[in-house]
Amino acid sequence: MDRHLLSLAVVVLGAFPHAVGAQTAPAYPTKPVRIIVPFAPGGGTDVTARLFGQKFAETLKQHVIIDNRPGAGGNLGTELAARATADGHTLLMTVSSHAINVSLYRKIAYDPVKDFTPISMIAWATSIIVCHPTAAYASVKDVLAAAKAKPGDVTYASPGSGTPQHLAMELLGVMAGVRFLHVPFNGGGPATSATVAGQVQLLNSSLPSALTQVRAGRLRGLAVTSPKRTELAPEFPTVAEATGLNYEADVWYGLLAPAGTHPAIIKRLNAEVERAMEMKDVRERLMTIGFDPFRNAPEQFAQVIKAEITKWSKVVKDSGARVD
Repeated sequence: MDRHLLSLAVVVLGAFPHAVGAQTAPAYPTKPVRIIVPFAPGGGTDVTARLFGQKFAETLKQHVIIDNRPGAGGNLGTELAARATADGHTLLMTVSSHAINVSLYRKIAYDPVKDFTPISMIAWATSIIVCHPTAAYASVKDVLAAAKAKPGDVTYASPGSGTPQHLAMELLGVMAGVRFLHVPFNGGGPATSATVAGQVQLLNSSLPSALTQVRAGRLRGLAVTSPKRTELAPEFPTVAEATGLNYEADVWYGLLAPAGTHPAIIKRLNAEVERAMEMKDVRERLMTIGFDPFRNAPEQFAQVIKAEITKWSKVVKDSGARVD
């Protein structure tokens, strides 16, 4: 999904459902607002939820509670949000796996499209492919050549099966016509430690955490997964530049509400995202953790989710990736 094309849609808020003006808007909020994070505290989704939750509380004049419900790759918390009362008092801060899990798991207890109403995207996050300094790879082209010569011999670590980092490497393998050996870990920390220790050859990692290791000489950076070079580390080419493949595998973050939430509440919350996004401290915090702030209209975010489901379902099918 081209984020530059998406940015054009930010100005299309006038296309928001006409029914808003025709319906009586409910009083909102009338009690504390809960933002469910379907992952453990400390990760990017949690940090983002807490940052925006704090800003929402200032103008909504209500407490905003961050409710971490990790488990099953995000499915447990997401199902809880899907079943919540659609009154705007329960929201879901989610990530790209929202569009991946429907294909990756044989059965999930919610529909990622029908059971939710998008509010806005929050950010994109670029990843970087790194290797151990002793590995014989100076570029991603070297990695692909090695994988082609010895299918299944090139190993890569991920924070876990089904994570965006896992699927991003599978996407690269599918596009290049090669096969890697996936070594899943329980989180980004253990995956990074294993790569630094030389137990695994490659890692697709969030940019900020990997850069610390790269600049300390413990890992070697090869290429970033974004469609253009990042200002955080402009010395690294994109995977597309390095390989000639039309590759892009950034991670997105966004805010959803249960399906059936009143359009006026969705519009209000989208405006709250816009207000927060204009604050210098919010943008600086997002960029500090390696995120590219990005907001769009609810209907445009819905298009992103549908396009991402299509994209990743093909990757799951072609790679044979499964989590059960």
